[in-house]
Amino acid sequence: MAKKCVHTGCGKPYEHESEECIYHPGPPVFHEGQKGWKCCKPRVLTFDEFLAIPPCTTGTHSEVNDTPTPEPQTAPDAPEPTKVSLDSLGAALPAPVPRLPTSAPSAARPTPSPAPPEDSEDDDPSLDIKEGQTCRRKGCGQNYSGGDREGEECVHHPGAPIFHEGSKGWSCCKRRVLEFDQFMNIEGCKTKDKHLFVGSGKKEEKVETVRHDFYQTGTSVIASLYLKKIDKENSTVEFTPTHVNLDLRTADSKRYQTELPLFSNINADQSKFRILGTKLELTLVKADGSSWPVLRADDRQTGEIVQVGRAGIV
Repeated sequence: MAKKCVHTGCGKPYEHESEECIYHPGPPVFHEGQKGWKCCKPRVLTFDEFLAIPPCTTGTHSEVNDTPTPEPQTAPDAPEPTKVSLDSLGAALPAPVPRLPTSAPSAARPTPSPAPPEDSEDDDPSLDIKEGQTCRRKGCGQNYSGGDREGEECVHHPGAPIFHEGSKGWSCCKRRVLEFDQFMNIEGCKTKDKHLFVGSGKKEEKVETVRHDFYQTGTSVIASLYLKKIDKENSTVEFTPTHVNLDLRTADSKRYQTELPLFSNINADQSKFRILGTKLELTLVKADGSSWPVLRADDRQTGEIVQVGRAGIV
């Protein structure tokens, strides 16, 4: 009988404990808006980017969760308050002038914006679904195994994750927990009779340009191209010494296809990329170690000197 691996970042079914498992051995770290894992370096801002951080350790599957719990944070000892006498200060100040009431209305509280609707409610029956494809709805995680889809039940969270003062939960239901593993195991609060694997398959919207920025070290340029919900399975990134060829498709039927001309030559074999929830991150290894004033060869140079190690925003 197949078992399910409990290692964080894996969660795959397996038959034998000796099968390879890629997972995060450290606990999650949330600090001042940044999110990441204690066992590796990437830090991101959004929850979708956090879930997309690739596991960093290779081992074997297990039914025992040996991820260490986050270390408790202790508040520093506050110094004893200093007693101050205000008698002399009060005697020196003039008597307060009474304020007359005003008829100005109090400021209205801002109305929270409603949660965005799901991209699609149902899969288009004319579209093919790849075996192993994961349901798009948050908190479901079921994979398509092929065959008849009658009798499916998709238990999911239609809301957004909420982290507040140490508690974790979903905006669509009331349960709150303290540990991240408990949060990931909160059962969905809404049930639909079908999973959502591919959506409506509506016509692709062509994206002409995307916002980008970069910073650099002595040996490489790290560039970010901002495009949400990039589909890893159906997108391609190809490095050449002078260009980066991009064909990026998103889960909400957008496509950004371009040949990105680089300011200077790179080592294509050593360059790499990462797809996160809101962007594509390129690590371009410089061929000659020179400083780049701009990212693209067709960008207008302003004459500003971009310091190594500091961000240059376009």
